[in-house]
Amino acid sequence: MIVPIIFGMVIGALSSGSGLGGGFLVVPFLLQLGREVKVAVGTSFVFILMVSISSLIAYVKVGNVDWKSGGLLAIGGILGAQAGPFILENISDQSFKRAFSIVLIGTGLWLFYQSKTT
Repeated sequence: MIVPIIFGMVIGALSSGSGLGGGFLVVPFLLQLGREVKVAVGTSFVFILMVSISSLIAYVKVGNVDWKSGGLLAIGGILGAQAGPFILENISDQSFKRAFSIVLIGTGLWLFYQSKTT
C-alpha cells in the first residue's frame, strides 16, 4: 500500500517538472504489479488526470501557462484520445509492450540528441 503512494509522489514530481504526464512510468509500474495492459493504461489516466490538475494549479499560480496553445493542443488531444482505447482493444499485450518500448527508447534518444544540440 505504501509503495504505490511513494512511487506516485516520485512520478508526480517528475511529471510536474517535465511535462511528460507520468504515464510512461505508471504503465510499466502497473504491469509489474500484474495488471493487464488495458487496465494499466486506463488506470494511468486516473493518475495523469489528478497530477495534471494539481500541476496546472501550481503553474497558474506562478503565471507559466499559455492558455491559447494549451487549449488548441487539448482540442486535438481530446479528439485523438478517443481512438486510443479502440486501437488498444485490437492489439495484443505483447504488441503493445513492444510498441511502447520503441516509443520510450525513441523519445529518450530524441531528448538526448536535442540536449546536445542546444
